[in-house]
Amino acid sequence: MPLIIFKSHDGETKEVHAETGTSIMQAAVDNGIDGILGECGGCCSCATCHCYVDPAWVAKVSPADSTEADMLECVLEPKETSRLSCQVTLTDEMDGIIIGMPKSQY
Repeated sequence: MPLIIFKSHDGETKEVHAETGTSIMQAAVDNGIDGILGECGGCCSCATCHCYVDPAWVAKVSPADSTEADMLECVLEPKETSRLSCQVTLTDEMDGIIIGMPKSQY
């Protein structure tokens, strides 16, 4: 089970393991990670699961599709590595991935 390191805006980290094939959002919700709400349940329609993929991990994550890219235009505090965590599916190659959360979601 891949390890995900969630990093809050103030640098606090929490490590969780999740099954391959699980979305980052679902792993966060299942483990009570503050800052990722997933109010739409993973439908890519609310952006309450906005996160930042650590730059060292961007190449291992599939790119955002056009629907996600449109939703990312509406988020507060966008960055180059912004993603909706409901659209990032864990693979074995993502073991140790670092996911940051925007301050605006706390």
